[in-house]
Amino acid sequence: MRMKPGKWCPLIRKDCVGLKCAWFMEVRGMNPNTGEMIDEWNCAIAWLPMMQIETSQQARQAGAAVESFRNEVVRKNSENQQLYLNFMQQVQNNTLPATVTPLDTPINMLESGSDNTEESNLWMRC
Repeated sequence: MRMKPGKWCPLIRKDCVGLKCAWFMEVRGMNPNTGEMIDEWNCAIAWLPMMQIETSQQARQAGAAVESFRNEVVRKNSENQQLYLNFMQQVQNNTLPATVTPLDTPINMLESGSDNTEESNLWMRC
């Protein structure tokens, strides 16, 4: 059995006047309790409990997202601290790598191809 709310308005002490009232509004969206879609007109005061439930759910989701972000920041900070400590240990032990290997071959070390235009020769001389 589905219960229906009464039409009595405690503000004006008579039945609801519907669209004549500034607080009578349409709400569209999802009911946070049942998950069903809503497209109904009702008093703004009557909508307050549902809106408070929705606000609480959104606040919980935001809190979970902030906690997840915090955990990621803590993890990355720990990784950076460990990298720093490893580097400082190498400095103290004088075991820093002596050679640095570039990731990409520098452009001036590339061999010239079969293209012998004046422009490519200028680049090779620079």
